[in-house]
Amino acid sequence: MSDWLKLLLLGLVSIVFGVFILGAPVVASVAVTAITGFLLLISGGLQVAGGFTVDGTANKFLSILMGAILLFLGWSFLSNPLQGTISLATLILILFMAGGIARLILSFQMRGTRFFWPTLISGVLSIILAGIIWSNSAADPTWLLSLIGILLGIEMLFNGFGLTFAALFMRSAEKGNRAA
Repeated sequence: MSDWLKLLLLGLVSIVFGVFILGAPVVASVAVTAITGFLLLISGGLQVAGGFTVDGTANKFLSILMGAILLFLGWSFLSNPLQGTISLATLILILFMAGGIARLILSFQMRGTRFFWPTLISGVLSIILAGIIWSNSAADPTWLLSLIGILLGIEMLFNGFGLTFAALFMRSAEKGNRAA
């Protein structure tokens, strides 16, 4: 099977999964929260175990404390997946706002360069997106339950379209090489 065909199939599968995820964003959000909780439990356990091998009392204490926090977060996400999903969605909101503000500040340091406008627009769009999330969650807090699934579904669609276009480009390049 040629490389472009593999990419095309992968892109189409990604698009199909994106559509499914957008059809059930709450289920996808809770699934992401459960996976996150499981991964936090694993990393917390490893952190605690590794903490006992660290030299120095302060470092040992901090390492074990960090592991305990990760274990608690993992357990919390798995035992309360809906609250965990809302917590993750709130974190996404905060990250969009902080990233947008950081890019706004950075853009003004780039004034006079060709990077000013793209960076400024990127920052403004992140802040607008955070505002949309905030206003929708204020009107209906359960909307946050769908946020992670919606973002994941959109990313799967974008990824699928990108892979599909890359596959078609590779196919046309192969045809061009054969003709030459």
